[in-house]
Amino acid sequence: PPTTALSSIYTKGLPLLTPSTLNPHAPLGKWLLSTSFLVSAMAHIGGVTRLTKSGLSMTDWKPLGSKPPMSHEEWTTEFERYKQYPEWQQRRSMTLEEFKYIYYWE
Repeated sequence: PPTTALSSIYTKGLPLLTPSTLNPHAPLGKWLLSTSFLVSAMAHIGGVTRLTKSGLSMTDWKPLGSKPPMSHEEWTTEFERYKQYPEWQQRRSMTLEEFKYIYYWE
């Protein structure tokens, strides 16, 4: 009967909010919710990157990461390197400050 199912939910609680001792499905619920949140966050960041036309602004991609330019001279050097790529042809009016913005999105 539906009333026993509802009373079971009220006594056990929602999987995300109750410890796994009261609800054996709590770890699965937490995993599903956290994974779906991460996927939606990745889609959101990808959409923002696409809308701001930030894609492919990094001229020297290193899979293990690298530190961004710190000084004005390093930024100028990186910006001049960016001007050698085809993406520059689409955004010729870009300033150094705009380049920094799209650089950090990547």
